[in-house]
Amino acid sequence: MRNYARMMQLADEVFAMNEDPAQLQVDPEVLEHLRRLHPATVGERADANGPIAWVLLIPTTATLMEAFVDGEITEQALYDRTPLDAAYDAVYLCSAMVLEEHRRAGLAKQMTLDALAQIRKDHAITSLFCWPFTAGGDALAGIIAKEAGLPLRMRAR
Repeated sequence: MRNYARMMQLADEVFAMNEDPAQLQVDPEVLEHLRRLHPATVGERADANGPIAWVLLIPTTATLMEAFVDGEITEQALYDRTPLDAAYDAVYLCSAMVLEEHRRAGLAKQMTLDALAQIRKDHAITSLFCWPFTAGGDALAGIIAKEAGLPLRMRAR
């Protein structure tokens, strides 16, 4: 699928995760584990050519959130230390990517808000946090927090 290759290229350009072992190394096994944390953690919108938007959220604990935001643990450690079948009270807005021709249509915002609403049905989420890599990521996280009525913590770039 043509779009899949473009999405992977976009992920590499924005996050360069393969060059940074501190970042979550997303692969099929990680995606399956995230879905076990909560089914709404991984979201995708697609057209006939494949994916056009992806979002990834990680429900976790406020204690782990604070350690991550303060730079005490890495993104990979946040993932590794988030327990399965726990009571989560924070959500990490991990990533949102949209192919260029589909941007500014509200896809990432709506997908994230929908996923967050699903997670909140099962967990008493009291805060959001992120590690934005782009100005658009900063802005999107702020909009999500405002519309969800939750405080937002940001890790410095």
